[in-house]
Amino acid sequence: MLTTDLATILPRVLIVSRRSLRKNKFVDFVGEYHLDLIVGYGAVPVIVPRVTGVNMLLESFEPIHGVLLCEGEDIDPSLYESETTILSPEELDEIRLLHSSDTTIDKEKDIIELSLAKLCLERNIPYLGICRGSQILNVACGGTLYQDIEKEIAKNSPQVKKVSHIDYENYDGHRHLVKIVKNTPLHQWFHDSLEDDKMEIKVNSYHHQGVKRLAQRFKPMAFAPDGLIEGFYDPDSYNPEEGKFIMGLQFHPERMRRLASNASNEFDYPGCPAAYKEFVKAVLAYQKKLNNMLKVENSLKLDKDLEQRRKVIVHSFSLARNIYTTGNNFHPSEESDLKPGAEFLESNTALSLQQEKRLKQMGATVRNSSSYMEKMKLNEEREKLARVMMGKMTVEQLSDLSLFYHMMEKISSEVLDKKLQDSSSLDRSS
Repeated sequence: MLTTDLATILPRVLIVSRRSLRKNKFVDFVGEYHLDLIVGYGAVPVIVPRVTGVNMLLESFEPIHGVLLCEGEDIDPSLYESETTILSPEELDEIRLLHSSDTTIDKEKDIIELSLAKLCLERNIPYLGICRGSQILNVACGGTLYQDIEKEIAKNSPQVKKVSHIDYENYDGHRHLVKIVKNTPLHQWFHDSLEDDKMEIKVNSYHHQGVKRLAQRFKPMAFAPDGLIEGFYDPDSYNPEEGKFIMGLQFHPERMRRLASNASNEFDYPGCPAAYKEFVKAVLAYQKKLNNMLKVENSLKLDKDLEQRRKVIVHSFSLARNIYTTGNNFHPSEESDLKPGAEFLESNTALSLQQEKRLKQMGATVRNSSSYMEKMKLNEEREKLARVMMGKMTVEQLSDLSLFYHMMEKISSEVLDKKLQDSSSLDRSS
């Protein structure tokens, strides 16, 4: 298989780089563990550079089949913290000094990643957030963060057990307990590693911030002993086989590897790489769904006869509009030109209020106006009922519904074109 074929077939996962200072110059990088897992499960990582102006060029990275967001600096508090912080200026200074490598806010990265997260939520594109990426997802949906876990949780709940979420001296080897919530994806992935129904595993983490108020659409999957949410997902957008995956993990499953005997590819638990595996599975399914839509669109091309018929109908509408706007009566010789437009309108049984206004403007009442209005009023009642029903649906259900009817619209147009073509063939033969 040619390299160009692979580039066309394999799905694309966008990953935003992180900026670092090396030899007095800024360099962008992404941890290789993330890249290895994405490639290993069958997708192509596409690195989005964290440079000024990229947020205006995100359309250039299409098609987007998945987004993985991972490490980075603290998110700008102004993006989520509407109320006054409980931390004093002195405490904030102390936090900046203690966590100097993470507290330098990168607004450019914030803008890029929030834009991608919101795009995924709008289109239901598979999204996996690790560490900072989980925080971005929560903020994008209206959630908030602790600016410093240790200080804020200690103030709010002094009786809560203290947990070390970061160890600068032992980045890879640091572990702390989390309790997994039953009947969640994490429970499914780590089921075989849980002992005596304790529902606990040891995870690697490297963060001083975390989810404070979880956005309403999400369900927690794991908690640290101090109560911090260590993982969450959207249950309405989780079905990897159907291309649905919206999830955030505060800990680092990709780094949970046995350090003894240099076996860097041996994970602490068999379930560690599952998040990446299921994420890429969703990415592949989403790509397939997207490609099927494109195939339908590409198949809808008019031949010469249909194109000619389309021009005749457009001319008929244009003539009707001119008669309506000028107020002049049409000449008997123009009646034959009006007929194709009137016949086309008679076949349209689902007219919206917007179409009703357009038809009035174009003089569609020249023929059979009363029957048109009856159909449009009936459609208005149907629209009201549909709005009430859809108002009770979730964002994901509406997204799926929109995708379904978009596809049905294309198929209906294709069938209509074929019928018009058949009709043209009969006219010529007669």
